[in-house]
Amino acid sequence: MNTFNLGTQSPLGIYQEHLTQGRLAYQEDSSGQAVFPPRIGAPKSGEDLIWKISNGLGTVYSTTVIYQKDQKPYNVALIELDEGFRMMSRVEGVLPEQVFIGMRVQVEIILPESGNSIPVFKSL
Repeated sequence: MNTFNLGTQSPLGIYQEHLTQGRLAYQEDSSGQAVFPPRIGAPKSGEDLIWKISNGLGTVYSTTVIYQKDQKPYNVALIELDEGFRMMSRVEGVLPEQVFIGMRVQVEIILPESGNSIPVFKSL
């Protein structure tokens, strides 16, 4: 894996910059423990963190379907990435009710109308 140093930008800014370049970034502490969401210092120790790029493969850890009046249902899923961190997202390309715990997924970075790149997942 590559490490990156993008200057003095905020952790969120660095994360977003990676997304705009099609990469899912996370951080690691000195022991190799994955840290997410991005932050200034390691949990508990406050030590410096290094940026890494995820391979984007993971497993659905938990999922639910959201139903709203006059809208299509959608899923919200907690994805456990192979590098050892979890993130909230959604699984696209399948019906929300077909997303299941243990499903293998691959990240896809999309650019919605809002203008900010976001990571979603596709079933493998």
